[in-house]
Amino acid sequence: MAGAEPLQTPLHDRHVSLGARLVEFAGFQMPVSYDGILAEHRRVRSVAGVFDVSHMGEAEVRGPEAQSFLDQLTTNDVTSLEPNQAHYTLLLNRSGGVIDDLILYRLEDRYLLVVNAANVQKDFEWIVSHQPEGVDFRNISEETALLAWQGPRAAEILAPLVDTDLAAVPSFGIVKSHLAGVSVVLARTGYTGEDGFEIFVGAADAPFVWDALLEAGEPHGAGPTGLGARDTLRLEKQYRLYGQDMDESVTALEAGLGWAVKLDKGDFLGRDALAKLKREGVPRLSIGLRVDEPGRHIPRAGCDVLVGGKVVGEVTSGTFSPTLEAGIALANVERAAVKSADFAIRIRDRDAHAVRARKTFV
Repeated sequence: MAGAEPLQTPLHDRHVSLGARLVEFAGFQMPVSYDGILAEHRRVRSVAGVFDVSHMGEAEVRGPEAQSFLDQLTTNDVTSLEPNQAHYTLLLNRSGGVIDDLILYRLEDRYLLVVNAANVQKDFEWIVSHQPEGVDFRNISEETALLAWQGPRAAEILAPLVDTDLAAVPSFGIVKSHLAGVSVVLARTGYTGEDGFEIFVGAADAPFVWDALLEAGEPHGAGPTGLGARDTLRLEKQYRLYGQDMDESVTALEAGLGWAVKLDKGDFLGRDALAKLKREGVPRLSIGLRVDEPGRHIPRAGCDVLVGGKVVGEVTSGTFSPTLEAGIALANVERAAVKSADFAIRIRDRDAHAVRARKTFV
C-alpha cells in the first residue's frame, strides 16, 4: 500500500539502541551501518560480524510430494539433497528469467525456503499457483527471525554458546541446536564469502540470541554489521543480487548462474528455454571487472562498459572494494566482448581502464 509505514524486524529496538543508521529496504526499516561500512566490512573479513536478515522470507514445504514438487519448481537437483543439507537454487519463469534466487534447506521432516525480502509475495504466489495435492506450503516469515554470523573466527566464537560440535557441520550443512538456552537451527551458509552460520530462531527469542552473539564477540573485535557492508562483502565474492544483477528479464545463464542449473535432472519450469539458449549460445554474460587505475574510481549500476571505445554492456552492481582499495563491478556484456583484455568503464564521463576478474575479486 502506498505510503504504508515500513515494517520492523524483531531486532529493531536493538538497532536503535546501538545508534544504527536506518533506511527503508524491501519494505522494512533496516540498519545500513552502525560505525561505518568500511570498519564493518573489515570486521567481517578479519574476525566476525552479525547481521540482522530477518527481513528475508521463509516458508516450509511438507508432504509426500514435496521433493518432486520442489524439483520441478527449482533449477538445482533437489533429489540429491540429504537431510540436514542445503543448496543454492533458482525459481524461473517459462522464459528462463529469474523470478528469484534462494537457499533451499532439507530438514529431517520438511523443506525450508529462504527468499529475498522484496520478492516474498511474488515468490509465494508463484509457488502456490503450482502447488499440487500432497504438498503443504506455509509462510513462516512473520514468526521467524534470521541472523547471519559471518567471519573467519565465527565458528570459534560461536562454539562456547551452543551445544553442538560446529566442526562437524559442513558447508551448507544444517543442525538443530541451542544458543544461549534458545532453540535454534544453524546453517553453515552466508552471503559474505566467509565462514559462518545463518541462525534461524523464533521472532520472540531473536533479541536474546543477538545479545549473546554481541557479548561473546566483543572481546574479539566482532560486532554488529549492516546492509552496507553486506553489499560490499558479497560483491567482492561476485555474489549476484536480485533486482540488480538479475531479474525476470535476465535468464539464469546470462546471470552467470548456470552452475546452479541442472539441465540433465529432468523437467523443471524454465528448462526448455535454457536448453534452447545453451544450444544457440547465450548472447550476453555477467562478468566481474576491476578498475585498473590509481585513484578512487567507483563504478555504479548503469555505467557503460566499453571495449575499443564501443559500448558492449553495462554495470549491474558496482562499489569500492575495501579489501582491494579499488573499484569493482559486475557487468552484463555482449558475449563477443567477454574475452577482451581492454575493458573500460565510463564513470562520470571518464573511461577508466578495467580488467576481468574471472571468479572472485577477493
